[in-house]
Amino acid sequence: MALKLPALSRASRRGGPDGTMSLIDHLYELRNRLAVAAVAVVITTIVGYIWFEVGFFGAPSLGVLLKEPYCSLPAGSRAVVTANGSCTLLGTGPFDQFLLRLKVGGTAGVVLASPVWLYQLWAFITPALHRHERRFALTFVSVAVVLFAGGAVLAYLVVSQGLAFLLTIGSEVQTTALTGDSYFSFVIALLLIFGVSFELPLLVVMLNRIGLVSYAALRKARRGLVFGLFVFAAIATPGQDPISMTALAGALTVLFEGSIQLARLHDRRTARVRALEGWDAWDPDAPSPIDTSPSGITPTPTETRTDDVT
Repeated sequence: MALKLPALSRASRRGGPDGTMSLIDHLYELRNRLAVAAVAVVITTIVGYIWFEVGFFGAPSLGVLLKEPYCSLPAGSRAVVTANGSCTLLGTGPFDQFLLRLKVGGTAGVVLASPVWLYQLWAFITPALHRHERRFALTFVSVAVVLFAGGAVLAYLVVSQGLAFLLTIGSEVQTTALTGDSYFSFVIALLLIFGVSFELPLLVVMLNRIGLVSYAALRKARRGLVFGLFVFAAIATPGQDPISMTALAGALTVLFEGSIQLARLHDRRTARVRALEGWDAWDPDAPSPIDTSPSGITPTPTETRTDDVT
């Protein structure tokens, strides 16, 4: 007689009738969402690999877009390595073209798939949140995507000025012939650093929302924090040129000031609620006036499941 082990049904993996999930259910949920995110990244990476040399709907290709800041420099500031005088980058190995295209396509795939894997992350943590917290989490994810895109756009706009400063310092002595790997690594790093750095003010807002940082503390430490932003920009920018450092530090300062004002509004609203409820007037040595008597428990129907044993 063979013993057939009971298989978990799809409904049981979603949790019990009361909405709870076991550790195994959470692992199944995490596996499924990671698989969806991985498939989305693979698909968008293929799109990015094709987009590197092929433009869609009349738009320029990704390689042309990323190469434009370098090609916009004066011809005397960059080396020309083709016979017809066109603007190209230098490759020194037989696999440089393929590896460069794969690297850029993979980075573009992660960025293009960000709405999918961010949604999967949000959907995974949503069941543990209250309804108002779910709405706030969705707003947080949306704002994070917008801030990252804004930082990447700013980096793309200043990368040509940064390269112009770096490549024209000694242009009368030497001409820099950039390889494709070194140039695209510099541009991608700059885009990612600007995009991730733009999330710092959002982190300040989140810390203020959960009560770890107050507006009074932020106002008191404003000068030191702004100085820290300039130090961070000087260290984080890959080219170490003053243009990209100043652009990043200035943008972060503006965003940080905006996060301070949002913290000010939130703390003012919280103080108004506390005043209406009279929380600050309570005697800390007296018993709490909050009703702490246990509430009634509504029984939930139990789910029955039969196991087949043959």
